[in-house]
Amino acid sequence: MPASSRRYLIIGPSWVGDMVMAQSLFIALKKLYPECEIDVVSPEWSLPVLQRMPQVRRGIALPVQHGEFSLAARSRLGRSLKANNYSHAIVLPRSWKSALVPFFAGVPVRTGYRGEMRYGLLNDVRMLDTEVLKQTVQRYVAHAYPQSECAAEAPEISYPELQSDKQHIDSLLNSLKLRLDKPVIGFMPGAEYGPAKQWPTDYFAQLSRLLVEQGYQVWVFGSTKEVALGDAIAQGATGDVHNLCGKTELVDVIDLIACVEQVVSNDSGLMHVAAAMDVKVNVIYGSSTPEYTPPLTDSAEIHYKRLSCSPCFSRTCKYGHYNCLTQVRADDVFARMLAR
Repeated sequence: MPASSRRYLIIGPSWVGDMVMAQSLFIALKKLYPECEIDVVSPEWSLPVLQRMPQVRRGIALPVQHGEFSLAARSRLGRSLKANNYSHAIVLPRSWKSALVPFFAGVPVRTGYRGEMRYGLLNDVRMLDTEVLKQTVQRYVAHAYPQSECAAEAPEISYPELQSDKQHIDSLLNSLKLRLDKPVIGFMPGAEYGPAKQWPTDYFAQLSRLLVEQGYQVWVFGSTKEVALGDAIAQGATGDVHNLCGKTELVDVIDLIACVEQVVSNDSGLMHVAAAMDVKVNVIYGSSTPEYTPPLTDSAEIHYKRLSCSPCFSRTCKYGHYNCLTQVRADDVFARMLAR
């Protein structure tokens, strides 16, 4: 099929970080078929990320809550998309419900990995070889190619690249009363997954004091859930630590990250956003591993202790000590940041 006639409907992942990694798939499709069109179905909260991906023609909100089945809503959305005459669908989540929209949209080629008995809903069912496709991003990008081409080795990956908006940046700096008279370090102290991925708050606080003493200012990013974390990090510090948690939308964070010199983050969605903004990232890994979800950038400093119990991929530490996180010391992170 010629590239000009390829029209893709992508069912995107639910998490922000996974959606950022999915851009590598969109880039691969555009390299293979430069004239193809790509529309992405995503949760409402991921639409701002899609708007900063030049490969995506349109983001389409999935009108259901996270984890909600809602057959009727998925059927309505799929049928409403029939008129777009998509030629191909790629379903990135592995759940049964995620394959419903392309099925109801009547997309002739529906690709995805086998999972939850999706035969019929998908007609290009792929077998996932986790020994070949070790990373999440590799599993996404493999969908761009026939399965036979990725059977022996993982596909080449292009890093995500999110675009910033200079006019919006200027507006944010003014409204949030932020200045760029000192170099900025961004902190992402939250971890939606659970405490086993979250570097201790007092370690972030220690690091912020060291950075301020060195002439930096710190901007703490996060949602309303991280307001208390941001307050704890800023407590006792000078005015050079700014808690922006709960004061910004995701699209605002994208543009503010464009202003920072480095970020310090847990393995989180905002870490992937920062990596896609081409800033230096310093990532602390706890229960997860950089072998599975690495920051997709050449400007990453990884802090990972590789303990005998790691990675466990647990939300909480079953031993209660969280050594994978507590053994990453603030002064060591600080020293490695200054050496960059």
